[in-house]
Amino acid sequence: MIITAKLVAIGFGLVLTAFTVSTAKLSETINYRLPDSVYPINYDIYLHPDIATGNFSGQLRILVNTTSATNQIKLHSNKLQITNVYLDNTNSATIDVKQFYLDTVREFLVVNLSEELPAGRAFILGILFEGNMAGKIVGLYSSSYAKADGSKKVIATSKFEPTYARLAFPCFDEPAMKATFEITLVYPKDGNYHALSNMDISHESNQGNYVEAFFNKSVPMSTYLTCFIVSDFANKSVEIDTKGIGNSFILRAFAPQEKLEKIDFALSVAKTVLEYYIQYFQIEYPLAKMDIVAVPDFVTGAMENWGLVTYRETSLLYEEGVSSSKNRQSVAGTIAHEFAHMWFGNLVTMKWWNDLWLSEGFASYIEYKGVDAKFPEWKMRDQFVITTLQDVLTLDSTLGSHPIIQAVANPDQITAVFDTIPYSKGSSIIRMLEDFIGEKNFQQAVTNYLNAYKFKNAVTDDFLTEIDKLNLGFEVKAIMNTWTEQMGLPVVEVEQVSNTLFKLTQRRFFTNPDDYNGVYDDSPFNYTWSIPITYKTNDSNDVVREFFYYNQKELLINLSSASEWIKFNYDQIGYYRVNYPVALWNKLSDQLKTDPNKFSVSDRAGLLNDVFSLADATQLSYDIALNIMEYLAKETEYVPWTVASSKLTSLKDKFIYTDIYGNYTKYALELIEPIYKSVAWNVGVDHLQNRLRVAILSAACSLGLEDCLTEAAQRLNAWLIYPTQRPYPDTRTTIYNYGMQSSGNENSWKNMWELYLSETDASERRKLMGGLASIQVPGILSNLIKLIWDENNVRGQDYFTYLIYISTNPVGESIVWDYVREHWLDLVDRFGLNNRDLGAMIPSITGRFSNQTKYEEMVKFFTKYPEAGAGAAARVSALENVKNNIAWLANNKQNIGVWLKEHLK
Repeated sequence: MIITAKLVAIGFGLVLTAFTVSTAKLSETINYRLPDSVYPINYDIYLHPDIATGNFSGQLRILVNTTSATNQIKLHSNKLQITNVYLDNTNSATIDVKQFYLDTVREFLVVNLSEELPAGRAFILGILFEGNMAGKIVGLYSSSYAKADGSKKVIATSKFEPTYARLAFPCFDEPAMKATFEITLVYPKDGNYHALSNMDISHESNQGNYVEAFFNKSVPMSTYLTCFIVSDFANKSVEIDTKGIGNSFILRAFAPQEKLEKIDFALSVAKTVLEYYIQYFQIEYPLAKMDIVAVPDFVTGAMENWGLVTYRETSLLYEEGVSSSKNRQSVAGTIAHEFAHMWFGNLVTMKWWNDLWLSEGFASYIEYKGVDAKFPEWKMRDQFVITTLQDVLTLDSTLGSHPIIQAVANPDQITAVFDTIPYSKGSSIIRMLEDFIGEKNFQQAVTNYLNAYKFKNAVTDDFLTEIDKLNLGFEVKAIMNTWTEQMGLPVVEVEQVSNTLFKLTQRRFFTNPDDYNGVYDDSPFNYTWSIPITYKTNDSNDVVREFFYYNQKELLINLSSASEWIKFNYDQIGYYRVNYPVALWNKLSDQLKTDPNKFSVSDRAGLLNDVFSLADATQLSYDIALNIMEYLAKETEYVPWTVASSKLTSLKDKFIYTDIYGNYTKYALELIEPIYKSVAWNVGVDHLQNRLRVAILSAACSLGLEDCLTEAAQRLNAWLIYPTQRPYPDTRTTIYNYGMQSSGNENSWKNMWELYLSETDASERRKLMGGLASIQVPGILSNLIKLIWDENNVRGQDYFTYLIYISTNPVGESIVWDYVREHWLDLVDRFGLNNRDLGAMIPSITGRFSNQTKYEEMVKFFTKYPEAGAGAAARVSALENVKNNIAWLANNKQNIGVWLKEHLK
């Protein structure tokens, strides 16, 4: 049904006053893309977020142009009340708006015209609209925080990526539809409020109880990068020295006055990173200011709005003596990531969301350079292996993965594509690319690419073309297409033909050995890759490089002389695994036990990661993997121990309900106890040593080391008696979690809950929540699930994090799983199927399931609720993960049990 609107004449032209809705049936194949007949040039937005009522109203005048003749205009609008639509300056007195309606399936505002507009015609599309800010955390929404006097302060803020700008104002909400923006925000005169947007303020106008803030015209940008904030936040500022690359500008950091002292660390990091990026890219930052803002309620970690980057409080605020080394690194990394977007994503934007990796993959890699510029002692190059690469290698080894470049159409699919693949795999192959073309060539290609497409949009081919223009002697595009256009990764099999000759072959690597029996014909390269092979030998530290192209059956490696051993994929920079013959694995193992420093930190981490992944997939005897672990007696570095401790605890989780659990924990404790005694509990000033300490303490307690659990319990109980005497920030998580696990009771839990409720620091609240979720009493955990539903106890942005915390507790795992199944409709009603955290929750809470009964429960649940929204791919991954867990126990439990009996001291 279409209701025709009534026309009313006002000063701007003909305006429609009736609201219209389309209820016409849509075909099964739905085209969610806007037509290319009309595109925006400039938005003139007047927006009034009413802080008191939670409503907002706006007036919008969009300068548009026609690329072809049309009598219909389509743009995006979602959950807005459109009160008027009109045309102005069409150079025709007879063309006006005939009718308009909302297509709620496509989230379109459809405007039908009385006559056809010719191609090349610029005109104004005017729209009056209203909406609501309450009860949501995307679009334009209300947030709040507690003032020092306990009163509640409400602010208005926004989050538009990827498809939420249409919740705040009608717009052409696609990344390629770039335009300039002239924004006016209205804010209350009283209450110390002020307004922020992407650009700086040109002037303000007093309008009685309100003030109008007029912002300068923006550079061309995509709708998802716009941002509006009305708050009373205080700020600190510094000037950015561009060293002659463009004009200097001001960097400001905003937070509630009560938390302003926690912004200093972020401001210091932000200044260094911005100045480094300007020099690295050799391209100016094009805006007059950069603001970073800590938002009390925020759905993701941060958002790269151009000139106004917004952060969850835990991602921006840091307080010495309260925040941990992990918090410190996380804040620095998040700032560096979002600032990288000012060039990758903002200055040059992907044409469509299928090329999301051009934005997120680059930012996820470049952030390591940014942090390294500020903290070289953190050795971020080494940390990349454990923080980014190895987790995505695991995900990409399953059938639930997807290519980096993936077709997406509707909002749910677009939201879902913001997963580990474009971020972590994207950054990993960029790291590999930089290595094989050289750092200077990479930097030059990046600068050339950004200059060629600045203020425009690009696709993957555009970036690779810029590299090939450097004439490096090989075709980069042909190599990289094998990594971007197919999912998965290869394992390179090494065969030693003679003392100096090695034959390499490749095949797709699967975590589950059963997957090798399938037929996979959906790849343009038949699941083979052009692999940049690197290797070192015991005779030389020089890195040798050769290409193993996707259409080669094998690659022969000839050494000039025989070597004791050869190690492929130096520093695990290549996005592939390596499997050696048993004799060579043993030689590498012997070298580790003799002198682990013969290998770099990243090589040691890579060898550990590869050997266990291959053993998990039954491509290698588990004896070899377990034997290599003996070298850990000489390991002192954070990065390799992170890999080892993670493997030790994950194996414990797999064996927890089996008859070899006792023997396994004895073996694991023999490995962990020496390093546990070495690092001890007293926190020092060395960042990486503190990170190592936390990893070891957590693993030791998780594995049940009695001294660790006793110490955690004693420190927890001492703190509960004297709450002002807090443990070291770095050891708090271990103390809260394992102290509560080993000695927690109803009384101590209630004491911690009261401390949690009174805590104002967001990162400390998260640590406390982990402790509360670790109690071993089922009734308390069931009640906790009810408590966290209340926004007065847990902000909606943190709900899924805390639900997952409870599920990682073996006592809470089934409680959470039952709760989610019973209350699924409540979760959907509150958060919506488009919420990526709702979708990602399922793999997290089912990740340790390892029997057929649980698998069937999942299938039944998914059958009962087939609509998955943004969580569709996550369901596939969750099912495959459980299937893999079942297969893993069947394939490995017996062999590992035999080995343990033979090797326990």
